[in-house]
Amino acid sequence: MLKYVIKRILLMLLTLFIILSMCYILIKLLPLPPVRGTAETQQLVEAQRQAKGYYDPLIKQFFNFWKRVLTKFDWGAGENLYPTQSVIHIIGQKLPATIVINLFAMLFSVPIGLLLGIFAAVKKNKWQDHFISVAVMLCISVPSFVFAFLLQYVFCYKLGWFPILMERLEITATTTTGEIFAQLFRPSMVRSLIPAIFALSIGTIAGLTRYTRAELSEVLTGDYMLLARTKGLTRRQATVRHALRNAMVPIFPMILGEFVGILSGSLVLENIFTIPGIGNLYVNAIRALDYNFFMADSAFYTAIGLAAGIVVDLSYGFIDPRIRMGAK
Repeated sequence: MLKYVIKRILLMLLTLFIILSMCYILIKLLPLPPVRGTAETQQLVEAQRQAKGYYDPLIKQFFNFWKRVLTKFDWGAGENLYPTQSVIHIIGQKLPATIVINLFAMLFSVPIGLLLGIFAAVKKNKWQDHFISVAVMLCISVPSFVFAFLLQYVFCYKLGWFPILMERLEITATTTTGEIFAQLFRPSMVRSLIPAIFALSIGTIAGLTRYTRAELSEVLTGDYMLLARTKGLTRRQATVRHALRNAMVPIFPMILGEFVGILSGSLVLENIFTIPGIGNLYVNAIRALDYNFFMADSAFYTAIGLAAGIVVDLSYGFIDPRIRMGAK
């Protein structure tokens, strides 16, 4: 098991290195973007480029980049986006908003998705099951930003229950992460986040409902379930004591992967609701042609995706001891 874990981590690091190296080389083949802002800002950014060796040969820039990242975890400073401010510092300020909205969305969507999937499996081939299946297919097929616009129009604009956009965060260069979290948990702030949480939850609820329904339906038709019923257990007792436990073996890793993905955020929804998170920063970095932020955000998203895959794979062995990871 330990050997398998070490192997997976090393492969993850190698994959991360290859992806970031490709991104870096492709970016450096492009011309340096012009610096916007005041003359003083342009001079500071130009001095920063000279210090970082942006005009050196490509191979030298490549090795200097990895040297700074591996030894100092230095991803550079902003140019057109947050000029001269540390990239890591800005990402640290943007991360709390992404974590909070995704955490609320997961706490809301996981119980509902499981309950709907269980109910649909128990009522298999009845009108309740058909209704839930149609709703799930609709939610999976329609993009999340469509639901976001509908929620904004109906609940925010027409009914006026919630603000259309997220309440503004008060962030300065010296604002700490703890202060940002304190602002995010204010009642007025949470209220302004509710439409975004709903929009972010719809896809997770639909996917988890479909997966739970499929797994539990298969388990309920197993021979050991018939044996449990013949021994005197009611359908409810057999479902709770035996079927659910076996069905959760493939479902629980999926939930773990979703929780690991809490850090990843949503590129589209964060822009629709003006949430100052990682996804919004990523899109703005592309628009502003700020390559330092683009590289740091790309590394962040790639690492989160690879880590989620490892967590999901390893969780199978912990949930079901019969599964031996890396066994031949």
